[in-house]
Amino acid sequence: MGVCGKLLQIMVPGVIIFAVVSAATNAKPGCPNRCGGVEIPYPFGLTEACYLDVSFNITCDDSGIPKTGILNVTSISIETHELHILNSVARDCYNRFGGVLYKGWFSVRTGQYTISNTKNKIIVLGCDTYAYLSGLQNGEWYSIGCSSRCPSLNNVVNGSCSGVGCCEVGFPDGLKDIEVKVTSFKNHTKVWNFNPCGYAFVVEKGEFNFSSSYLKNFHLPNKTVPLVLDWAVGDEKCKEARNKPNFACQENSECFDPQNRRGYRCKCKQGYQGNPYLHGGCQDIDECRDSKLNNCTKICINIEGNYTCACPKGYHGDGRKDGEGCAADPVQQANKIPIGISSVLGLLVLLVGGWWSYKVIKKRRMIKQKNKFFKRNGGLLLQQQLSSHEANVENTKLFNSKDLEKATDRFNINRILGQGGQGTVYKGMLADGRIVAVKKSKVIDEGKLKEFINEVVILSQINHRNVVKLIGCCLETEVPLLVYEYVPNGTLSQYVNGQNEEFPLTWDMRLRIATEVAGALFYLHSVASIPIYHRDIKSTNILLDNKYRAKVADFGTSRSITIDQTHLTTLVHGTFGYLDPEYFQSSQFTEKSDVYSFGVVLAELLTGEKVISSTRTQESKSLAAYFIQSVEENNLFDIIDSRVLKEGKKEEIIVVANLVIRCLDLNRKKRPTMREVAMELEGVRMLQNTPKLQQNYEEYEYVEEGMYKPWDASTSSTMSALSIDTQPLVSFQTV
Repeated sequence: MGVCGKLLQIMVPGVIIFAVVSAATNAKPGCPNRCGGVEIPYPFGLTEACYLDVSFNITCDDSGIPKTGILNVTSISIETHELHILNSVARDCYNRFGGVLYKGWFSVRTGQYTISNTKNKIIVLGCDTYAYLSGLQNGEWYSIGCSSRCPSLNNVVNGSCSGVGCCEVGFPDGLKDIEVKVTSFKNHTKVWNFNPCGYAFVVEKGEFNFSSSYLKNFHLPNKTVPLVLDWAVGDEKCKEARNKPNFACQENSECFDPQNRRGYRCKCKQGYQGNPYLHGGCQDIDECRDSKLNNCTKICINIEGNYTCACPKGYHGDGRKDGEGCAADPVQQANKIPIGISSVLGLLVLLVGGWWSYKVIKKRRMIKQKNKFFKRNGGLLLQQQLSSHEANVENTKLFNSKDLEKATDRFNINRILGQGGQGTVYKGMLADGRIVAVKKSKVIDEGKLKEFINEVVILSQINHRNVVKLIGCCLETEVPLLVYEYVPNGTLSQYVNGQNEEFPLTWDMRLRIATEVAGALFYLHSVASIPIYHRDIKSTNILLDNKYRAKVADFGTSRSITIDQTHLTTLVHGTFGYLDPEYFQSSQFTEKSDVYSFGVVLAELLTGEKVISSTRTQESKSLAAYFIQSVEENNLFDIIDSRVLKEGKKEEIIVVANLVIRCLDLNRKKRPTMREVAMELEGVRMLQNTPKLQQNYEEYEYVEEGMYKPWDASTSSTMSALSIDTQPLVSFQTV
């Protein structure tokens, strides 16, 4: 039996158990509530009178298989607002001579649903394979992917998708209408003896376990894998929807808004359970039937939506475990005094001894727990790393959890500044009045833990005004925390792509920010005591302080190297659109890979364009390809941002454009160093301050040293490989 046969054996019993446990999740009265073995709860339905609106229509075919559109449904949850479906697999097969046997891709048109980022992951399987997923997030095009290779079969590890034989990657919340494509680097000609095919699919977490045998034969019954979709009602949020006649939340229920997607959801109020979308669907819970559901010491009385406690005759109090409890009346207490006096002294001794023992045990437990969290959060690894680096440990404060909870109002959701792959950042105020940013890690797995410790070590070595400053960290909590200086004016991306009218990004500001970022990267590459590669330079990782000075941030994936090293060999990591094509193919990251990413940022500053855009042609979806294509076609000034054209001198724009082209050269050896980049940008800024000379421009000459065409037709939405000479693309003379 193949992998998917096993998956369905696990999943179908789960559906049956859900139907038994959650009997209140039912259909609209008078409507069929099942299709085959799957329960169809309202707002979903099988006929027009049985669903909330047409977006919740489920069809039931002759074989008893429920479908939404063309997708097979295996279960529907009201509590978690999830829809479980079966999804296709993309595969890519070749013969021993590199000829194509089968080449396929798949897409999922999710309609009003979104792909759950917490319940699914992308899997790529093969020994000469790469794949990427594309989809819409909040109306914008988004792409992500990974590559898998096998230096030899001895490197393949069962159960591990770390890039050898199998790789896996997550994706952001709110993604919909996805498309997955898979292809090969060398048509599997180097690995034919054991792996003629590559595969890619999106699968529910926990439902796929990699085996090396899949590289020879990955058999899929029905060619499907399980996938989880998120759903909500309508396009409006609760505030707009609750005053409309078609508001879906019924009595004894409440409305809440899901994050990062449109629509709203309903749930039964506390003290009720059932289907919040049905009239009378939320029924009162009898808390008195289960002692775990109430807090009464003697008598529990169930009331609508809640319960109350009482004391029996002869006792007084509120009857609650967390309150007064039930104490005997004075008359009865007097009758018990002779009996009680003899035991009070003994009980007092026991209480004192017990209290002392409790305090000792509690203190030991707290110390043990803090030590446990310290070790689990990488404290020992951090000590080892700091001891092997010239870290500014005297400037790095170790905070306790109470200080940071107080500073962030117990990590209040209203204090969130942003969310990323490594964690969530909150705004906080320390006891001394300083405003800080507190980064709270999302998960506690070994891979993310190493990124957290790496960021502490990297930032502890950096002392530069254009790099975000690390103030301290906290390791005694369940998840590790980092404390940074607070940078108030958001990211560079917000100003470049958002075009803030209240504070427009002038040409002078763009040049200054570019120079500051280039100077910071030059410092990391060449001036820091140990060279550091950032590995994720992009406009969202460049912050602006209160004077709109640039601050390079997010060092979770950065790496420090020894003086004699020229590159790092790692799993490919980065952001599509900014990723060095040569690094993507070789897995070797050099300082010139940071140069390529900076070149993309510089192109953003010049054009105001998004790095990946679905509105551009297939060959120029990436900004790098679009910029170079425009220069090749003599259209440089057609794509330059209107404010830059208005405020900047043409010779300045040409110099910076030439610098962009050199940074984006496919051959990394021809790219400039960050020192050269910083010096050229500083030279442009100095030129601005010199007296204006009378200038006579020749017609702009565009030098074509080779064809500018996509790196691969199937990956044009993510990157382009460019054949670029290092000489200037645009030349001019001054007289």
